[in-house]
Amino acid sequence: MKLDKFTVGKRYGKALFELAIEEQRLTEVYQELMTLRQVYQELPEFGQIITDNHLDIHEKRKLFDQLLNGFDGLVKNFLEIVYEYNRMDDLLMIIDEYERRYDEYQGLVLGTVTTAVALSEAQKQAIEAQIAQKLGYKKAHLETVVEPEILGGVIVEANHQVIDGSIKSQLDYLRQQMGR
Repeated sequence: MKLDKFTVGKRYGKALFELAIEEQRLTEVYQELMTLRQVYQELPEFGQIITDNHLDIHEKRKLFDQLLNGFDGLVKNFLEIVYEYNRMDDLLMIIDEYERRYDEYQGLVLGTVTTAVALSEAQKQAIEAQIAQKLGYKKAHLETVVEPEILGGVIVEANHQVIDGSIKSQLDYLRQQMGR
């Protein structure tokens, strides 16, 4: 049975996270993974190249060894396993899962806040504080999105939940109720 990228990412990311906790290297591993993500963002085809069966195995290993030069210990050993199982193309999903678990462990929830007009920094911080409290986290970090078509209010998406306080949604609900 072939596992999809999402499942691979969750499994490998969870395994690395648990190992990092065990070895008390949580933040160190997180920082190395952020560096690794940067490599993948600068060379988006790297994962595909290194998992391509058409490429000579010695050429692949040379490329992989160049990547490994920047890492040691836990992350280096982990990368060796990912490489051996031909999962280098799934590495970004693995990093995403580790980061999600790391943020949650730190009491941080990530999400987006959509508004009709740009928020001031004070407004953004107030919404982040409310969302963190409402969802039971220490802190929230929300990316801001401006969509004038929501007319007013806010829509917050965080931790697989949507809190829709937009004027547009309220008007749509009123129209629906009046149409009955």
